[in-house]
Amino acid sequence: MSLNRSEQLLFDHLQAHKEERQHWQGKLQAESGKISDPHARAARLDAELRRYAAERATLRPGEFQLSPGQSLGKVSMRNLAELLLRLWGSSVAPRRPPAEN
Repeated sequence: MSLNRSEQLLFDHLQAHKEERQHWQGKLQAESGKISDPHARAARLDAELRRYAAERATLRPGEFQLSPGQSLGKVSMRNLAELLLRLWGSSVAPRRPPAEN
């Protein structure tokens, strides 16, 4: 999976900071049962990751530098969201159709 520069910065940040990584792992596992549609889960996580990245950029501007003219609010975090769901999210097993007797 290919991550854009902003996604890679955020992923590296999560990998380097154990407490942050554990927070997101717990968050993904806790919310995995709430939304069964994987596309909806990734879209929701994309929005949360963008807010988180914007917060990190405010607190640590040297660590989260974007290209000139780029805004974190406009940068997609969808690939990172899908990657984190694969790595840390509990997968929802598809329902089997009821057996006919």
